[in-house]
Amino acid sequence: MIVSVIAFTDRGRALSRRVAAALPEADVTLYARDAEGFAPVGSVRAFAQRAMAEDDAVIFVGAAGIAVRAAAPFLRGKDADPAVLVLDENGRFVISLLSGHLGGANRLTERLARELAAIPVITTATDGRGLFAADDWAAQHGCAVRDTREIRHISAALLRGEAVGWRSDFPHTGALPAGLCAKKTGENGILLSVFAPDPPPFAHTLQLIPRIVHVGIGCRRGASPDTLRSWAERQLSDLRICPQAVASVASIDRKSDEPAVLALAQSWNVPARFYTADELNAVSGDFPPSDFVRQTTGTDNVCQRAAARAADGGTCLLKKTACSGMTISVYCEHWRAEFCVSAMAEIDRTGADMEQREAPHLRDRRTE
Repeated sequence: MIVSVIAFTDRGRALSRRVAAALPEADVTLYARDAEGFAPVGSVRAFAQRAMAEDDAVIFVGAAGIAVRAAAPFLRGKDADPAVLVLDENGRFVISLLSGHLGGANRLTERLARELAAIPVITTATDGRGLFAADDWAAQHGCAVRDTREIRHISAALLRGEAVGWRSDFPHTGALPAGLCAKKTGENGILLSVFAPDPPPFAHTLQLIPRIVHVGIGCRRGASPDTLRSWAERQLSDLRICPQAVASVASIDRKSDEPAVLALAQSWNVPARFYTADELNAVSGDFPPSDFVRQTTGTDNVCQRAAARAADGGTCLLKKTACSGMTISVYCEHWRAEFCVSAMAEIDRTGADMEQREAPHLRDRRTE
């Protein structure tokens, strides 16, 4: 986690050092004007412009008004803004100002409040009433939100005391949170799936997308980056896989400097993973072999073995598919939704179990 902390007074600078000490695993940079041991600040606006675009969390030690005016011009949206926190210089309050759920500001606020013996100030309505916050759960469990505009409909329904539907392609552990009920259709509901629904199951569907899809790639030397990207995205679209579900691009280590493969991972903002021929040969499964590929690379199948390795076995969504010197395969990790039983109210287990039996299974998707 990359964190920037800016302070404006001597007391605030002392507190910012305590903030950094409370986050030992984070990459924390302390900023102040004309202060030894602190990164220099030209202007608060310039600081905010950079930090809001590059950091995971931005912490202001000072007045909330300064933080509001500094961050406001650089807001991008719920799914893009970093966590923004404000601490008063005396360390009495830690305020979650912006991106409380998806950005993790609420969790960071609670953590710093504990470490600093301060009072956490969290104003999001669902947290205030102890209700399930889908976007917060998504952030904690590695899921993307397909359309953040739907969050308000789900939160509003929970705040009104209405039941919100839950439909999932995955099993879950623990009881569903209070307010959620397993059903297929309705006015407001949450869909947990890597596939784009057609049509959406609820009038207001908040889709949470686990980032668990791995794309294996093989290609000739010097392949066109644009051609590879266009073709790969067409394969995902044909499978109806949401782009946000992609977690990595995988291939053999001989391709670790291949511009087309690296550009594909960069365009999707995911890591590129490369494996040796021995590592790929060690992957168990039924992979279409190629004598030419074996003679060239030392393994009989690059793309499908690489995708399976990246997904730790997982489920095959697309076997090796070839076109003009390019190959692709798609795998999905085995995954389940996790809910804390002790923290959540029980629901009708009979209905939940029925929904789990009737939920679509990943193995039914196209594998040819």
